[in-house]
Amino acid sequence: MTEHAQPSQRLADVDAVTRAVLTASRVLVAVSARSLAAVEDRVTLPQFRLLVVLSTHGTAKLVVLADLLGVNPSTAMRMMDRLIAAGLADRQVNPDNRRETLLRLTDDGRRLVEEVTARRRADIAAIVERLAPDQQSALVDALTAFAEAGGEPMAPDEASLYPLGWSDTQARRAI
Repeated sequence: MTEHAQPSQRLADVDAVTRAVLTASRVLVAVSARSLAAVEDRVTLPQFRLLVVLSTHGTAKLVVLADLLGVNPSTAMRMMDRLIAAGLADRQVNPDNRRETLLRLTDDGRRLVEEVTARRRADIAAIVERLAPDQQSALVDALTAFAEAGGEPMAPDEASLYPLGWSDTQARRAI
C-alpha cells in the first residue's frame, strides 16, 4: 500500500488484513485449545493463566498476582487455593516480612506450563513446516511487524522465562 492510495483502497486493505488475521487467530485459538486439552482435567483456563503469570513473574504476593490477572484478590486466592490443592503451586511466608505470604509454582506446576507450551510450539511448527520457505519468511516479517505494532516482544527461541512470549505487561493485558 502506498501513501497515495485512495482512502477506499486503504480501508479495503485494512479490511482484508483484518479478515486474514481473524482467520489466522482461529487457527491459533484451536492450537491453544488442543495444547490445553491434555491438562483440562487438572486446571481450568483461568487457572492455567495464573500458572503462566507465576511462571513469567516468579514468586509473588497475592495482591501482585491479582493485579497481573486483573481480578480481585479474593478471586486470585480462590484460584490459588485450587492450584495449591492440586500440587501445582504453593505458599510460603516471606522471610523478609513474616506478615506476607508469597506464592509460587511447584515443580509440577512448572512442568505443566512447560508441557502445554511445548505442545503449542510443536503444533505451530507443524503448521509452519507446511508453508513454502518464502511464505515462512514473509510470515515472520508480517507477524513480527504485527507483534511490534501491538507492543508485543518476540517470543524467545526456547521456552524459558516467558513460556508464552509474555512479559509481565503482556501477561496482564492477555488475561
